[in-house]
Amino acid sequence: MEITWQMYLIVCPLAFLAGFVDSVAGGGGLISLPAYYLAGLPPVLAAGTNKLSACLGTMTSSARFIRSKKVDWWVAVLAAVAAIPGSWLGTTILQHIPEQTIRIMMIAAIPLVALVVLRKRDSMEKQRVPDRLFRPVSAAIGFVVGFYDGLVGPGTGTFLILLFTMLLGVEAVMASGTAKLVNLSSNVASLLTLLASGNVLIGLGIPVAAFAMAGNYLGASMTIKKGTGFIRGMLMVVLVLLLAKMVVDVVS
Repeated sequence: MEITWQMYLIVCPLAFLAGFVDSVAGGGGLISLPAYYLAGLPPVLAAGTNKLSACLGTMTSSARFIRSKKVDWWVAVLAAVAAIPGSWLGTTILQHIPEQTIRIMMIAAIPLVALVVLRKRDSMEKQRVPDRLFRPVSAAIGFVVGFYDGLVGPGTGTFLILLFTMLLGVEAVMASGTAKLVNLSSNVASLLTLLASGNVLIGLGIPVAAFAMAGNYLGASMTIKKGTGFIRGMLMVVLVLLLAKMVVDVVS
């Protein structure tokens, strides 16, 4: 496919915004993937090229969180490993259940999640499960969100952050950094598959990745500096975007 300068003008600024949002609260794909569609890429090529720029952007924010020691490694490793079979199962089930049904279920669930985010959680940084269940629950979160990623997709990082804080009591900034590593593992696996099938427009994805990396770095830096309140606000923005996308997909 021929790459035009108009593609860069459309995708690059939106990739920066997507990277910023994704590094804080997840859900950057809600912005970046439609940007590739707007630039005229067909769905599979858009998905592959988006994975390339998103992976490099997520690597940048992950490195920023790691340097600041804002990653819970036990949670990250257990959740990342468990997310792989969860994603496979979700993808398999998706082939047997109407996608419209899943989207309607999500439309009902997202407002409930938003109410949880809006609640003041003074005990957010306290572990919610007993010590003996901490690791099994970490793996269970990875499996469940991996399942969601395979079944539905958008907002995976957002739900990781929410579950890490609500069930494990991981501090919000630490949860954001940990979610980046889990998301990165699934993104890399997907990118390798799409590269092997030739569904990545490298000439567009690499330059766009520079903007995504800049957005991720800025977002990660602001998250580390501003803390829980900033993350909660961005989570609400992403949930609203996710709900809007689900509604549009259902009615269109």
